[in-house]
Amino acid sequence: MRFPLVHGIAEQLPFQDESFDVVISEYGAAIWSDPYLWIPEAARVLKPGGELAFLGNSALFTLCVPDHEGEAAGPRLLRDQFGMHRFDWPEIDNAGVEFHVSHGDRIRLLRKAGFEILDLIELQAPVGAATPAEEVTSEWAHRWPSEEIWRARKR
Repeated sequence: MRFPLVHGIAEQLPFQDESFDVVISEYGAAIWSDPYLWIPEAARVLKPGGELAFLGNSALFTLCVPDHEGEAAGPRLLRDQFGMHRFDWPEIDNAGVEFHVSHGDRIRLLRKAGFEILDLIELQAPVGAATPAEEVTSEWAHRWPSEEIWRARKR
């Protein structure tokens, strides 16, 4: 079986309308593409009844992670939740630009794009879990979600 890989950007997919049953983003578009562009584009290429699933940083993590390389998220809010959208990380090597929106904004965006929300899974690290990421400790990720998975179905 041949599995073609297509190089492209999520905001302008090179596929016909209603081409797919499932669209998945494991980080990728979920944090490095503007959600106000890629989510409607995912809806365009999904068949009716098709599912969208995506994993990225949690909104809470984004509010708590410092702007500096090597510092882990702490128990305090460092930025505003209202108005979340584009985040430039000039102090962190190779981080560049990310996009994160609040849960309310994400829900409104998904519904406007024609999705019904099936689930929001806020991931919790088990006690004592190892973490390869310097921006989050296992203790933090056990108390608060550092990542979340969204599932939605195209109406």
